Order: sequence, then C-alpha cells, then structure tokens
Amino acid sequence: MPFFLASALAAAPAWAFDEVPATGSNFGRVGLIEMPNARFRPDGTIEAGLALRRQRNFWFVNFQALPFLETTFRITDRLNGTTGRGTTTDRAFDLKLRLWEENAWRPALAVGLQDVIGTGLYQGEYLVASKRFWSVDATLGLGWGRLATGNDLRNPLSYGNSYFRSRPREVGQGGTVALNSLFRGRSAGIFAGLEWSVPPIPTPLGEIEGLRAKIEYSADRLRDERGGYPARIAGLRGEAASRVNLGLNWQPNRHVDVGLSFVHGTDLLLRASLRLHPDAPPELPRQPPPPMYPRPNPVAETLDPPPSPRPTLRERVMQAAFGYEGTLRPGTDDREGRAGRNAALARHLFPALRAAGFLPIAFDLRGAEAHVTVSGGRYRTLAQVTGRVVRAAQPLLPPEVERLHLTWKRDGVVVARLVTLREAFENQARHHGSAEEILQATQLLPAFPEASGTAIRTVPPRLSWGIAPTLNLQVGDAQTSLRWQAGVAAGGRLEFGWNTALAGSVGQRIAGNLDGGLPSDSRLPHVRSDFARYARTTQPTIPALYLERIWNPVPDLFARVTAGLLEPMFGGASAELLWRPYNRSWAIGLDVNYVAQRDYKQRFGALGYSVATGHASLYADLPVWNLYTVLRAGRYLAGDWGGTIEVGRRFDSGIEVGGFASFTNVRSRDFGEGSFDKGIYIRIPFDFFGIGTRNRASASFRPVQRDGGQRLAVDNPLWEVSRDGRDDALRRGYEWFAR
Repeated sequence: MPFFLASALAAAPAWAFDEVPATGSNFGRVGLIEMPNARFRPDGTIEAGLALRRQRNFWFVNFQALPFLETTFRITDRLNGTTGRGTTTDRAFDLKLRLWEENAWRPALAVGLQDVIGTGLYQGEYLVASKRFWSVDATLGLGWGRLATGNDLRNPLSYGNSYFRSRPREVGQGGTVALNSLFRGRSAGIFAGLEWSVPPIPTPLGEIEGLRAKIEYSADRLRDERGGYPARIAGLRGEAASRVNLGLNWQPNRHVDVGLSFVHGTDLLLRASLRLHPDAPPELPRQPPPPMYPRPNPVAETLDPPPSPRPTLRERVMQAAFGYEGTLRPGTDDREGRAGRNAALARHLFPALRAAGFLPIAFDLRGAEAHVTVSGGRYRTLAQVTGRVVRAAQPLLPPEVERLHLTWKRDGVVVARLVTLREAFENQARHHGSAEEILQATQLLPAFPEASGTAIRTVPPRLSWGIAPTLNLQVGDAQTSLRWQAGVAAGGRLEFGWNTALAGSVGQRIAGNLDGGLPSDSRLPHVRSDFARYARTTQPTIPALYLERIWNPVPDLFARVTAGLLEPMFGGASAELLWRPYNRSWAIGLDVNYVAQRDYKQRFGALGYSVATGHASLYADLPVWNLYTVLRAGRYLAGDWGGTIEVGRRFDSGIEVGGFASFTNVRSRDFGEGSFDKGIYIRIPFDFFGIGTRNRASASFRPVQRDGGQRLAVDNPLWEVSRDGRDDALRRGYEWFAR
C-alpha cells in the first residue's frame, strides 16, 4: 500500500481537492482512524469527545488554535501494562502544524508531535502529506517514536548523523517536553491511508449524507503497553494482530462526528464527538432589543412615558431600598431648578433602567447632554450596555438632548465612560444607519467617577443576590479519568457606599466523586492537593465571606482591598492595583496577599499554615487572531517563586480558549507528577444561548492537581472586572449596539 500511494501523489485537476470537511480520528485529532493526516478543522473549532474500545478509552478536547495549528488534550484510561490487568490513566498533549496547503500539484504537508508532554508511552513525531483525488483523500506519512514501532525502515535522519540513531527516554515525573528525543531513534515507521467520501445514500426518510469510509496502514505496531515501551518488539504480548485498520465515519452536520472502526485486527471501536465553532456558535432564538421610541413631543413633555413592564418581586424589594438625594421641588435659582428637573426625570428614568436590567446610580441633565450612571446589568459587552441604556432613556429624555454620557460601573468601580449620539441609534432603528456608524459616533473616555454636581443619585445600601448550581471538575486522577462534584450555592452582595461592600456565599454539596481522590503525597505545603479532603464535608460550607472596597484612585487606575474568607481554601487580606489605559491594548497589575489556609469544613477554622504571596502581572492583547497573553511573576501559595505564562484566544462571540503554564523554583521531583503546573481552559458565555446574563460556564483542565505554581483565587480580580471597558473590547463587540 505505501508504494502505491507514493506513486499516486501526482498531479490532479485543480478542482480535485475542493474543500471537504475534515474528520476526526480515534486519538481526538483530525486524521484517519488511528493515524494523523495533513487536514485541519476550520479556524477556532473546539471539539470534545471520546473513543471507546476494550481495555482503552480516550477522552479528548481538540482546539484549532490558529489556522495552521491544531492542539489536542487527551486522557487515556488504559490497561495497566505493568500488571497486565486493571486500568491506569495517562495524559497527553498533541500539536500539529501545517507547513503548506494543498494546491493543484502538491499535497498538503504537516508536521506533528504526539504526547509531547506526557509520560512518553504514546510519544511520537510525524511528517504527513495528504492529497485529494476527486472523492478520495490519500495520505502518506513517516513516523518516529511510538509511530516507528513497526520498524519499517532506518531513520532517514540518522544517515550521516549519529545523533539521531538513538532515542533517549526519561519519563521522570512526566509533563516535561523531551526535546532531546524528537525525531530520534534507530528506525522510522510508514503509515498510509485512504478516505472516501461516500455519495449520498437514498432512504425512505431522506438521503444519508456525510459518510466517509476509511482504511489505513498503521505505523503503531502495539495494541497496548504490556511488556513495556520502548522494548524489543518481537514476542511482546501487547503487539497488535494487524496493522490494517478499517473505519466508517459520519458527519450529519457541522457539529457532530461519529465513527465505528475495527482496529489492531481484534478490537471494535466507537468514536463520538461534538464540535463548537466560536465565530458562529449555535444560538437559540434571542429576544429582539426594545423598540427605539421617538423623542417625546415638546408640547407633551410632561406626560407620562409608555408604561414600563411590571417589576418582579425581587425588583420591587430592590426598589424599596432606593431613595433620591436632592430636593424634588424646583427651586428659585438655576441650580435648584436644574436639580428639580433632574429629580422629575429620574422618577421615570430610574424605573425604566431597572426594568432594562440595570441598577441606576445617577442622572444629570446638562443642556444637550444627559449624564447617566448605571451599575451591573445582564449584558456582557459595553456596546450592548450602551444600546439598552439609550433605548430605555429614549422616550424619557427631553427632545433637545443630543448626546448621552454613559458611566458604567461593576462592583462599585467605574469600568467605562463614553459619549454617544442619540441620533446614531435613531438612524439605526430606522434602518438608515448601522452599528458601525454608532461606533464612529461614540467616544470612549478614561474610567473615573464624575463629580456629583446636581446629579440625582440612588442612596446605599444596595443588595444583590442569586442562587446558582456549581460544578467542580478534576481530570486525570490516577484512579479515574474524571472526578466531579455538583452542588448549589447562594450568594449576595450588600453595598454600603464609598465603594465598599460585604459579599459572600453559602454552598451545599449534592453529588459527586471528588471526595474519593487519593491522599496527597506532595513534598510541598498542601495548598491545593488536599482537594479531596475539602470535598468530603457534607454540611453547608462558606466558600467566601469578605469585606471589599474597589475604586478608581485616578483615571484608568483601579484599586481593590479585600479581607475575610477569600476562597474555599484560604482567607486573609488581599490588595491589588491595576493600571488599565482605556485606549491601549495592555495593562499592568500588582497584587499582594497575606493568607492562612482554611480548615476542611470551610467554616471559620484554620489549619495553621500561612503565607505571603503576590504577583506583578502584564496583560496584553496581541495584534493577530484575537489573541491575548498574561505574564506573571512572583510568589505562589506554597512559598515557591517563579512565573506564569498564559496565552488565550477570545472570539467575538465571547468564547475564550487558552492555556497556561507556571515555572517555579520547585524541582520536578519535589513538584511530583506532572513536573510543573499547566492546563487549558474554556469559557463560554451564556448569552448566546438566548439568556440575558453576564454569567458564563468555565472549565479548567489540569493534567494533575499539585501544589507548586498555585495562585490565590479572589472573586473580583481587577482585570476581569475592568477588561470589557477598554476601547479594544468596544470595537470588537460593536455589533452589540443593535442587539
């Protein structure tokens, strides 16, 4: 088969390789059945799924991180190769890089690293080419490491260079990148395959489309790891009965990928995955924005506006706590008359803003400019906040008002100020303008609270609360691939004024197996590795209870001081400063904390361990592909010193995917399994499911939870509070002006 395919990689008509959706392989990456190919998913695609067969299961997350870079995180439940019975778990991370794309005369070419930071059981490298001929996609590749266990030929790189003739393998604690073994070894392996796009099959219920038939010749000669790897291949009990694999794949739509295959000559395998396209996620029907009413008639300016929706019980309770400063009776001089007019307008405007989901803070009418301050809201982007405030105020503001000066606050701190034109929203509502024209008519200002003047303001205290389900995940445990704990939490925030608030929550565990984690064997202080002991309590817990002040000392400078029970495992005092220029793509932060470890019941007791910790941080948006990075340096909870690098990608839909790694002065053997802290995360906002909320689902996957490189987790880190108030965020989300 390899020789036939090698001769088949010749010129084909230009139309022969029209774009056909790539399919997944059993290893979680795009590929054939077990082997990779040179195909890629559309940029940004997120895929999660599983591949099940006897004595080995794969659980994977695949992310097309860049148009030319595919990343795959995989957890394996496999036969224990040492004992020959029972199972153990293994974690792996794969990379595949496109070298060039296919054209009329050349195949697509890619290079990849398999299990690049795992234990090395599946570690391998490959160079692979794919070429499409009408309805058949042909693949030919060369592999090293695990992909050379077939001993097909001598390592081509070893000719004339003895360095590549041997392949060292030092597993150690796992988790390290073995650069000294890449593309090395006495032999190399050949793999090849064909993927045929099956024509639509007619049935009484309609045509079945999206079927692919696959056949491959594998470069991996092992079915499992009995006898060890690498080792002498001949006579191993873990050797596969056949290197030819057969499979059938079905993609009924762009979100589902399922497959059935027969591998190793002995095993039937089922694969299934779901895909998410962050640039075009599936959206449930969304309520249209409120209508843009015409400006009030000057003659009827004193008439009541259109009635607001009846407030809910919670809103009525909230409204009962609101009052107004200033005199409600017009006075005799200009200042008193202006205050009286502000109060009269605020009587109608504030209920309309509350009905739109905001907490109204202040209102001041200054000639042709109306100054409105709101806090919170159900909306994620500054553009949507602006659009909803304008629509709520439109039928209530005097007709001569042309500009709206909006101040948006979160958790008591001003995160954004802008001035926008009322006429731009009116034109867009009449289909005479666009969201882009609204952006051009909007000017962002430095974040800083305005002077009070004659503004009408709501008077603290102000209360907000909520109840939500909780889910805690732990992947890669030595006994099981997934540990989890589900529960429910009720939280609240009471604002006293002066940017000060009391916040906290009460939680109750409902179900899960997180409490079954193995006892920690860490040589470091057990700042995180005792997670199972924290999960065992069956009584209500207090995840957080703290007093907090967040404010703007000067424009674009944010400050936070928090004291109390800061998170489930630590309490103490935390202080943070963040300089975030509104018109720049970067920010600089500094946090300093002194904390003590809480007891396992998560009440008010302590374990006796305390530490001073803190970091200097640089946040930066990169100029390509909506990438961002966070660089940190400082002291971690276990007393170790070092730095963390985080790189992520934030799509216009609000979905974020990224990864992080921390490197400290803790030696690998002291850190334990994994060698250093690392992981990936995904954050999905709920608003594209048709839910009006700023909440989001967030999942973080660490190959293993250890104690080195661990940071304190406070509720309101200033970057998360303020990042949506920047010029870059406004421009990326400008379409939300009209939503």
